[in-house]
Amino acid sequence: MIGLNHYLVLSAILFSIGAIGVFVRRSALIIFMCIELMLNSVNLTFVAFSKYLNNIDGQLFVFFVLTVAAAEVVVGLAIIVLIFRRRTTVNVDEISEMKG
Repeated sequence: MIGLNHYLVLSAILFSIGAIGVFVRRSALIIFMCIELMLNSVNLTFVAFSKYLNNIDGQLFVFFVLTVAAAEVVVGLAIIVLIFRRRTTVNVDEISEMKG
């Protein structure tokens, strides 16, 4: 039987992989995917607690997070595509002119 602890451990592992990817990788697209992995690990935690507590609030938060993630995908991918068209690279080290 899979319990709450299993889901929380899996969520922590996924979140850690995503956080390491954000800090280690230099490609904006891979960083973007790692952020999505972190958001999905949070969603897994919400669903696990929702099931454990027999409360639907966690599942409602998942819909909110999915909505924010969808908006992030639209805006983020548009920015990444524009940067790639202009600079022909998405390496975050080479994109320093956006610091302001």
